[in-house]
Amino acid sequence: MASVVETSDFHSGMKIKWQDGIWEILDCQHHKMGRGGAIVRTKLKNLDTGAIIENSFRSGERFERVTFDDKPAQFLYQDGENYVFMDLGNYDQIYIPKDILGNAVSFLKDNLEVVLNMHEGRVVGVELPKSVELKVVDTSPGYKGDTVSGGGKPATVETGLVLTVPMFIEVGDVIVVDTRTGEYIERAKS
Repeated sequence: MASVVETSDFHSGMKIKWQDGIWEILDCQHHKMGRGGAIVRTKLKNLDTGAIIENSFRSGERFERVTFDDKPAQFLYQDGENYVFMDLGNYDQIYIPKDILGNAVSFLKDNLEVVLNMHEGRVVGVELPKSVELKVVDTSPGYKGDTVSGGGKPATVETGLVLTVPMFIEVGDVIVVDTRTGEYIERAKS
């Protein structure tokens, strides 16, 4: 039997069946109205078409939660618009288009182990580790007197992602980045 979920249980990253498609909840906010019932405002992405819409649901509405077959894989390399992964179970290579991976491409580096979300025999998404270590390839130099808490500066990492880092980070440093938010966590331990 399929798992049923109510709007009060929505959270970012959850996938549901709605309007004859599979939708990923990108963002949701629960709002309690003064006299009426609560509503849930959501930002949804259609995993088939890539379309992103905003929609509000009444509290208590029920949806079928989509469950996936998870397949451990390792990122190998980029081949044009496709990203090539190796299935860690049978060592087959899997080619996945950039539009299916979405923002995950900003964190993919060689040999990174991920989990591919499979639904009815096709890849519909990828689960990254909570954080990854990436090398800084471009940032402005730090100056004497810059402190840890004194603001930040933009930095570009090896995957092309641009994020804000503390002033003491320099080119060549390896930093830990949160894959859920794309934010700097700390300098990697050597």
